[in-house]
Amino acid sequence: MIGGLTTTIEIASLAMAVWALISTFRNRSMDTWHLIGIGLLWLLLLGQGVVSVVMMAGGERPAEMVTFIAYLATVVLIPPACALWGLMERTRWGPAVIAFACLILPVMMVRLEQIWDPSLV
Repeated sequence: MIGGLTTTIEIASLAMAVWALISTFRNRSMDTWHLIGIGLLWLLLLGQGVVSVVMMAGGERPAEMVTFIAYLATVVLIPPACALWGLMERTRWGPAVIAFACLILPVMMVRLEQIWDPSLV
């Protein structure tokens, strides 16, 4: 795992959550810009996933391999799932789904870091 990329993902996710919450409070449905934002966040997460897999293939291993892979797969699947759900929900609650997902991602990224390097706990 790359610490700088993890921090970037956490900041981008929190910024996206704030933006989606503002849309929710302004009673607006999800639009194309929300999809672009969640898509960019997803690309960052895919990058972290690829880097992690390459590092594991190179011999570096997290302390709990199965747990790490499960968290990594979940983190990578959250953005497309929330984007789809947000698109289906054509009310103000579409951006609320995105906000909720984007508030979960930083917590999961911290947990991934802790699993990768137990000395961070």
